[in-house]
Amino acid sequence: MTQSKKNIAIIGSGLVGSLLAIYLKKYGHQITVFDRRPDIRNIEFSGRSINLAMSNRGWNALRAVGIEDEIKEIAIPLDKRAMHVVGKPEYYQKYGKDGEAIWSISRGVLNKRMIDLAENNGVEFRFEEKVWDIDLPEAKVYTGDTEKGEWTEYPFDLVFGCDGAFSRVRHKMQRRSRFDYSQDFIDVGYKELTIPANNDGTHKLDKNSFHIWPRGKFMFIAMPNLDGSFTCTLFMPFEGEVSFESIKTKKDAVDFFNTYFPNVKNEIENLTEDFFKNPTSAMVTMKCYPWTYWDKVALVGDSAHAVVPFYGQGMNAGFEDIFVLDEIIQEFGDDWEKIFDTYQKRRKPNADAIAELSYRNFVEMSSKTADANFLLQKKIEKHFSANHPEKWIPAYSRVTFSERPYAEALAAGDAQESIMKEVMKTPNIEKKWDSEEVEKLMLDLIG
Repeated sequence: MTQSKKNIAIIGSGLVGSLLAIYLKKYGHQITVFDRRPDIRNIEFSGRSINLAMSNRGWNALRAVGIEDEIKEIAIPLDKRAMHVVGKPEYYQKYGKDGEAIWSISRGVLNKRMIDLAENNGVEFRFEEKVWDIDLPEAKVYTGDTEKGEWTEYPFDLVFGCDGAFSRVRHKMQRRSRFDYSQDFIDVGYKELTIPANNDGTHKLDKNSFHIWPRGKFMFIAMPNLDGSFTCTLFMPFEGEVSFESIKTKKDAVDFFNTYFPNVKNEIENLTEDFFKNPTSAMVTMKCYPWTYWDKVALVGDSAHAVVPFYGQGMNAGFEDIFVLDEIIQEFGDDWEKIFDTYQKRRKPNADAIAELSYRNFVEMSSKTADANFLLQKKIEKHFSANHPEKWIPAYSRVTFSERPYAEALAAGDAQESIMKEVMKTPNIEKKWDSEEVEKLMLDLIG
C-alpha cells in the first residue's frame, strides 16, 4: 500500500522513536528525528537502565519490518526465573511451555542498533537539538539552545511524540480543554549495578535465567549481557527502615548486601563506588487521553502510557503501538484523522490494562514469589494448565507469549484469580493439590 509522501517529525530517538521511523520510512515519507540528548552511539551508556525483556509483542513488531533476526543476534533467551530465596538453595521456575522465552537485551546496545538501522533506511537524526514548543494545528516544531533564547521553526505535515514519560509533545497537548492526565509514582526507586564476566568471558550465574532475589518490600534482579556480564537492578523504597535513604556510607552498603544478598555481594563490580555513583531513579505510571490532535500530532509509547517495569512490557507495548498503527495505516490509507482516531481508541484500553498488570506484577515479584501459599497456588495452576492447556492459559503467558490484547489478559487473569481463591479454600489443599477432587472443582468453576 502506498501513501502520499509526508514530511514527518518524530520527537525522541529512543527505541520507540527509532522503530517508528523505520516503519514510516517504508511508505516513502521524509522522516526527521529530533532528540535533546547527544547521539547515544558516541557516549558511554550506563547507570540508569534496566535490561530489556523482549517478548512476543516486540518480536512481532520487529518481524513485520524485517529486522527480527538482526536484533536476535544481540539478545539472550531466558526460559526461566532463577529464585534466590533466603535460607533455600537456588531454584528455577520455567516461564512457559518448552521453547518459550523472554530475551534479555541491553537498552544501550539495542538503541544504537535501531538508530543505525533507521539511518541506513534514510532517516535523518538531529541530536542535541531541543524541542521547546509544538504548534499543534500547524504541526510546527520549535527548537533552540534554551527555552528563553532564539528558536528555529520547522514546518511538518505530522508530528509524533516518542519522547517518553515526561514528553514535551504531551505537555503541550495537556493545555487543551478536556485532556485527561494522571501520573502516579510508586514509593520504590531503582539503582543499576553490574556483575562482571568471569576472566574467560563466561557468565558468573546461569545465563539463560532471569535472576531474582525477592526480599519482601525490596528485591534485586540480574539479567545477562552478551559480554558475560549481568546488568543488575536493586528495587527498594526511597525512605524507611530498609531504603535508599538509610544507606548513607560505604559501610552501610556493604552491611546491607552482606545481610540480604550475601551470595552475590562479592560478585558485584565496584559495589560501594557504583552504589553511590549511579543515580537512584524513580518509576511512574502515566495515563492520558486523547493521544492525538486532529490529523497532525500523535503520542506513541511512554509519552502516551508509561508503566512500571515489572512485567517487562514497556518497550513491548510501545513496539505494539507501532505495529497496530501500521495495520491501521494499511486500513485507511491517507486518511490520517481516521488513522489517529482509530489508533488511540484501539490502544488506550490495552495501555490501561498493561499499567494495571505491571503494578500487580511488582507486588508479585517482590513479595509473593517467596510466599508458600502463592507458590502452591502457582503449582496448582501449572498442573491444571498442563492437563487442560486450552482451558487455562496463565496471565503471564497471555501477556508475554501472545499477541492477544492486554485487556483480554487482564480480564482472564481476574477470572482465574477468583477461581483460585475458591480452590485455595479446599481443606488440606497442600496435601491434595494435584488430586482429581481439585481438578474437578476447577473444571466446575470454569464452567
